[in-house]
Amino acid sequence: MRRSLALFRAFLREQEDPDACYALLARDAVDQVEAYGGSVAGRVVVDVGGGSGYFTREFRGRGAYAYLFEPDGRELGGRPPEGTVIADGYLLPLADGSADVTFSSNVLEHVADPQTFLSELARVTRPGGLIYVSFTNWLSPWGGHEWAPWHYLGAERARARYRRRTGRPAKHTLGENLFAVHIGPTLRQVRARDDVRIVSARSRYWPFLTRAVVRVPGLREFATWNLLLILRRCPE
Repeated sequence: MRRSLALFRAFLREQEDPDACYALLARDAVDQVEAYGGSVAGRVVVDVGGGSGYFTREFRGRGAYAYLFEPDGRELGGRPPEGTVIADGYLLPLADGSADVTFSSNVLEHVADPQTFLSELARVTRPGGLIYVSFTNWLSPWGGHEWAPWHYLGAERARARYRRRTGRPAKHTLGENLFAVHIGPTLRQVRARDDVRIVSARSRYWPFLTRAVVRVPGLREFATWNLLLILRRCPE
């Protein structure tokens, strides 16, 4: 409960103190990676879509050889981690099986073709390696991102309300850089793959019933909030 409350408070202050918010989120995410895959020290970690590099820095701080691949240069900020590569997550400039851990936090809802994106994550992960994928599903209370929870009344209405309230256009537009990704179809598609297996499917932030809520059709689309998938790359 303490962890969830700390994350929630950080999210509420994201706009005024983004460094504290994302540094806390990065520490929490790498803790989760290590809980499933052991220490990241000495391992090669590929951070796909990691924005300005909070996750990459946290991985490096724990001894990993971490590299950031970000498709949008505007997301990098003023001081991206050394060695950052501008690259599309659909076509990473990496050899097959390059990474021990492939990491993607809150990116899947921003890609038009999630299955191709997941295929690329799997391709660059070595057999037996770990794949960390989390995303905010569309029917989550936060599914509309900055214009949530008004997305329940329709995306265009929600965006118009955001502009009236803030005086500036919303960052996200449904169908352009934000997509309606749902938990049920995503789980079915991942289970049908032969290149990965699911180690865990759980709510990323909830303090209790993290796996149980994901098993309940309908309810999971609202109550999960943010789905965390821990995948293991299958042997060739």
